[in-house]
Amino acid sequence: MSMLPVPHVAIIVVAAGSGTRLGAGGPKAMVGIDESSILRHALAGVFRAEPAQVVVVAPATHQGDALTDALAAAGDRRDLVTVVAGGSTRQESVSAGLRALWPDVEYVLVHDAARALAPAELFARVLDALHDGLPAVLPALPVIDTVKRVAGPRVREAVDRADLVAAQTPQGFRRDILDTAYRLADHEHTDDAALVAAAGHPIAIVDGDPLAFKITTPADLDRARHLVAPVPRVQTVLDEPQAAPRVGLGTDVHGFGGEGALWLAGVEWPGEPALSGHSDGDAVAHAIVDALLGAAGLGDIGTHFGTDRPEYVGAHADAFLSRTLALVGEAGWRIGNVSVQMQANRPRFAPRRAEAEAALSAALGGASVSVSATTTDGLGFTGRGEGVSVTAVALLLPA
Repeated sequence: MSMLPVPHVAIIVVAAGSGTRLGAGGPKAMVGIDESSILRHALAGVFRAEPAQVVVVAPATHQGDALTDALAAAGDRRDLVTVVAGGSTRQESVSAGLRALWPDVEYVLVHDAARALAPAELFARVLDALHDGLPAVLPALPVIDTVKRVAGPRVREAVDRADLVAAQTPQGFRRDILDTAYRLADHEHTDDAALVAAAGHPIAIVDGDPLAFKITTPADLDRARHLVAPVPRVQTVLDEPQAAPRVGLGTDVHGFGGEGALWLAGVEWPGEPALSGHSDGDAVAHAIVDALLGAAGLGDIGTHFGTDRPEYVGAHADAFLSRTLALVGEAGWRIGNVSVQMQANRPRFAPRRAEAEAALSAALGGASVSVSATTTDGLGFTGRGEGVSVTAVALLLPA
């Protein structure tokens, strides 16, 4: 077998964590999502990216299991696989991975195996930024939830989300910068970007991906398992040719009267009455789900998110929309755009339209989402201020 060209990129996959919060009784990366482990799923995205040396940092007691997963995921790139033992901290584990890099490597991506569903496109965005000359790159998502600063059990103040992002991996660096930063590090940092920033280097931001969430708790693991579960087959639709675009229509209605804060169009509305429902009552998100599922011929929201699914009690738009994005993708479709019309007397939507559209778009993998709102001049239940009515139209294109 001929040797592959020596790559100038390396991806260090950190898989040495104990998984204490997951409560699985063993290393987190070895826990199964389906028939494959968290590590195996993470490596599937890694090996769909640009050819690179792949260094898996595994628990010392499970290096053989890690090598088995890595070789199975690598396919014809087996010559690019290295497995090393990790340390007692994340920084010690990354240091072990750095020591295993080949001399020709110029760029290093550090990726947490716990972000097992991170797609290859996310790796490509980080690498493109490095190839464009940026020294350090962090993928991140905008913070959607309202953030509070607390002191013990009491809220001190709200935090402006405009200056906040949620950091993800893979994080990318010029090798010389990362090597030097690790040599200079004198205490533990939360991630590699923080360590490199402490060494005096600017960190650039690229768009993250909702699928790159971190599996930390049992609820996160349930979410990952749900996302990779087989799509229910709808014989009368999926057997038809799918060459032409398809359009779906979704509607949803929720009355005011729920508990807690109002969540609508993927954002929280402090001071507004909550909508009632099995989840957070977000009628905009639910109408979008029905429109997308209907266009793909995959049933309706009750088929996949029914009241018998306890994991969706109180769930927000991102949980529904990211799962729906995966469903339509697995069925062979990609989202063209989504248009939403909301009828309600409250909340006053226009000042936060752009924020809501951005939140919905992020949850749908960057798809174009537009939302308009209107009143009914006092007519009907929406005119009386009793609830919200939403209609959504979605266009799907063959993948």
